[in-house]
Amino acid sequence: MSETPPNTLQYRFDGPEEAPVLILGPSLGTTWHMWDRQIPELTKQWRVFRFDLPGHGGALAHPAASVTDLTARLLATLEGLGVHRFGYAGCALGGAVGIELALRHPERLASLALIAASPRFGTADEFRQRGVIVRTNGLDPIARSAPERWFTGGFAAAQPAITEWAVQMVRTTDPGCYIAACEALASFDVRAGLGSVGVPTLVLVGSEDQVTGPAEARTLVAGIPDARLAVVPGASHLVPVEQPAAVTDLLVRHFSTAWQPLPEYATGHVVLPAAAPRPPVTPAAAPPQPAPVAEIAPAAVPPQAQGVPDTYDSGIKVRREVLGDAHVDRILEQTDAFTEDFQELVTRYAWGEVWNRPGLDRRTRSCVTLTALVAGGHLDELAVHTRAALRNGLTPDEIKEVLLQAAVYCGVPAASGAFRVAQQVIREETTPPE
Repeated sequence: MSETPPNTLQYRFDGPEEAPVLILGPSLGTTWHMWDRQIPELTKQWRVFRFDLPGHGGALAHPAASVTDLTARLLATLEGLGVHRFGYAGCALGGAVGIELALRHPERLASLALIAASPRFGTADEFRQRGVIVRTNGLDPIARSAPERWFTGGFAAAQPAITEWAVQMVRTTDPGCYIAACEALASFDVRAGLGSVGVPTLVLVGSEDQVTGPAEARTLVAGIPDARLAVVPGASHLVPVEQPAAVTDLLVRHFSTAWQPLPEYATGHVVLPAAAPRPPVTPAAAPPQPAPVAEIAPAAVPPQAQGVPDTYDSGIKVRREVLGDAHVDRILEQTDAFTEDFQELVTRYAWGEVWNRPGLDRRTRSCVTLTALVAGGHLDELAVHTRAALRNGLTPDEIKEVLLQAAVYCGVPAASGAFRVAQQVIREETTPPE
């Protein structure tokens, strides 16, 4: 293990120094110990590099707010160690890093395995909601529910020590880093880019995974040109822990047979070898899958005045990030010819220009917005923006302070209604799921 500057990751090596490097990436809430059962077999052929996510496993708490940022830290760590070419296997968030490597740094990858992964993890709203729960209640509710997300019921009942290990692993994670990782997953969506993944890829999933299950795995296989599917029976989301022998065997077979040769280095430039036919991975050629359904492009937006940048795209992005996909989708579905010009005005001006200005952060803008809505008596909008304030990082106590301040300057009756609305929203948004 090493001391880690803010732009690098905590790591460890196992296996012979002269062997090719194989990297194992962890899932959200876990540490590199999730791979312990794979190490004895993998180190017979590879020098295995494992890393911890920021704030996980005792790593320094320097949050990484995107998969791109996390991938850059991994590469900075490897650069410092002189590792330029490697195989990569990642689970869930670790798998997202693997896809990012394949799309943005293909010359670094010799082979890829994606475990319990997806080109898009659920919805952005789900992960931002999880961040609200952690910010309000700490990690204990997430930790207590981890076993049911990660393992089948039979495994959790039969392996109480592993179940408790999983709970404690999440509890000891830094909350700020966990929230940042949720934000990274919320903004991760590479569905449109899967066809550009050029490295041989094993897609591995537990048959009982309810988080990123076989449907997501088949989406990856359908989109990645050189991909094979392996479904592990009787396993849920944390399949390397629940079915270690099966996962180890699949990884050994894949990286033994689908490892692209090392590139030649000439005058500092990488020359990639010509592609050659590769033998199939034993467990799994996936059944033919239909091409993924193309996403429907947004309705054409009238061009802005010449020379003025169109802020619609940036506005709809900020609007979704602050208010949530579900709310924005509901508004847009209700839009018709009578209201569409108004919705475009709101998206371009309020969200694309004002909310997108660099002068105030989103937390501060939420404080201003809540106060203005109290003053105007706009309680329906106050409910929407109380949810937004929680997503933007305000705690319930901070929202309370905003409303108390508003009571002095906007009037007690106005604040009374605001407290009633905000109290209901906060209860709904911060109560952990059963």
